[in-house]
Formats: sequence, C-alpha cells, structure tokens
Amino acid sequence: MADKITVGYTHLSGCTGCTVALADNYAGLLTLLDKYVDLKYMPTLADARHIQKVDVSFVEGSVCINDKLAVEEIKETREKSAVVVALGGCACYGNITRFSRGGQQNQPGHEAYLPIGDLIKVDVFIPGCAPTPQLIRNVAVMAYLLLKGTKEQKDLATAFLKPLMAAAAEGNSACFCDLMTKVINQGLCMGCGSCAAACPVNAITMEYGKPQGERDLCIKCGACYHQCPRSWFSFDVVSNYEAINEAIMAALQ
Repeated sequence: MADKITVGYTHLSGCTGCTVALADNYAGLLTLLDKYVDLKYMPTLADARHIQKVDVSFVEGSVCINDKLAVEEIKETREKSAVVVALGGCACYGNITRFSRGGQQNQPGHEAYLPIGDLIKVDVFIPGCAPTPQLIRNVAVMAYLLLKGTKEQKDLATAFLKPLMAAAAEGNSACFCDLMTKVINQGLCMGCGSCAAACPVNAITMEYGKPQGERDLCIKCGACYHQCPRSWFSFDVVSNYEAINEAIMAALQ
C-alpha cells in the first residue's frame, strides 16, 4: 500500500460538471482512491462533509459573497490545505456565475459571485468548462508524486505542474481577449481550432483559418486561452513529455 496523500473536495457555486469530469475517469479514479489518495471529504463521494486538514484541496465552483457560509468555507479550505487547486472555469475565473444578477426563484439573495482567487491564495489552476477527465487525473497523480515520490518523480511533477501554477499566479480573469492579445496579435496563432473546440458556449468560430470571438456570448471561462497550445507552451513539459507520460501511465497500472 502506498503512503497516500490526503485530499479534500470543496463544492461551491457551480453546475457540478467538474465532479462529473472527475467521475469520468472510471477505473483511473478507482486506482487513485485505492493506491494514492485518501479522500477525506467530498459532498458526493465521501461521508464526511466538513472541511478537514488535508494535503491537497480541489475546489469546484465560485464563491457567492452574499452567502456567509460559502465565504467561511473557502477561507477554511485555505487554512487547512497545504495546496489549493481551483478546478474548472468557475473556481478559476468566475465563469458563467459572473453574469448572475440575483432574483432567481430558488436563490433570491445570491447575486454576487467571485472566483476563489479573489478571496484566497490559489496554488494551481485546472481551467476548462469542464476540465478534461485526463487533466484532472494527471494533476492528482502528479500531486502525489510531488509530495511522496522520489527525487526524479518530484522533478517531473514540478515540470508538469509549473504551467498550471503559473496560470494561478497570472490572475483571475481569462477570455477570448487574452487569446487575441497574447497569441493572435503576436502572430502565434496557427489556426488549429483548439480554442473553438474548447469553447463551451460556441462563442468562437473559425473564419478563413483564424478564430473569431463573439463578445456577447463569451462567459469568460478561460477555456479557449488555456486550450491554445501556443499559450501553454512550456519547455519544462516539452523536454520531459515522454518521461512525464510514462510516470503517469506507470502510476495507473
């Protein structure tokens, strides 16, 4: 039995799509829970619902600042976690919840939402709406190797997680405008269409080999920018790609 890391899962305001993406790992999720992860709390998968002290906390959803309990939960999550991971567009950037105006029949008092990074320090971003199951799985494996692995495994985990940590350090806003200013306007776009494929609301279309964004449809989830291979290029990952992939696959055997 491996020396497991302790993990918690804080669920705030969101659609639960990130939980579905996590569950879509199927056998990979079972392997993680069996060999590497001691899941201390999670509303849908664990009996314990109260926040506990853990090595890594995954946070899904944004924070409703009209909800005192939600604000207290995210602060408690930070206090009791060595590493906080923002999982999905809502936790990273606010996503569709930024457009909430209140007055909804089921939650009439909930009208203002913020990404978790506006209230606490976040160590790692896993962007997307929802993130791919494989990325969630890989981050979990690399978190284990970073905390419990050999020196070589820790070096590979550091290389893999570095871009995700850099994304957390960049700030709590990302949209097609970032893709335009940081990639397209720099002459870096190669017309691959990854951004259009990643957009959950079809706000991006490919016109004559270049992406075009519809501002009125954009929900600012950051999926397009972070899906772009030119925004994510990392020498640390590229130079260690085969070794990183082998380490992940070996861990899941």
